[in-house]
Amino acid sequence: MLCPPSPVDWTTWTPVIPATIMFIVRDGQVLLIEKKRGLGAGKINGPGGKIDPGETPLESVMRETEEELCILPIAPRKLGELWFSMGDIPDILCHVYRADDFSGIPTETDEAVPCWFSLQDVPYQRMWEDDIHWLPLLFEDRTFLGKFVFEGDSMKWSHVETGVAW
Repeated sequence: MLCPPSPVDWTTWTPVIPATIMFIVRDGQVLLIEKKRGLGAGKINGPGGKIDPGETPLESVMRETEEELCILPIAPRKLGELWFSMGDIPDILCHVYRADDFSGIPTETDEAVPCWFSLQDVPYQRMWEDDIHWLPLLFEDRTFLGKFVFEGDSMKWSHVETGVAW
């Protein structure tokens, strides 16, 4: 199936906000958060956020996971990138990580409530609309590049490539 042409010229697209997101997958379950504040408040997602100046994506995703859930991922690996043209907010480049274990105890913070879901019962209806297009690839331990165009919370265009080398 051919996808319609993108409304964005991705060859000249320049993200404004560099960000990260972490998914911990263990024993047929994924550790997600219910976000309490900021972009996506009320949605289910993985812990993550903006990359601070001078920070690498890996350093950022470790810091964000610790801040939001009081745990540290063990041996995280980058599996994807998500490019978001957002319309009403600055464009985002999100580095996507997966870990299969962690140290600490997932704990609610002022930013997030931890919640475990079986891989078959991920609540996509409570997540960003693009997640269903790439999160199953992460569960399969496959690499990917997703490009998405949003207007507000509504996805207007999407394309996902697999087998990308990071």
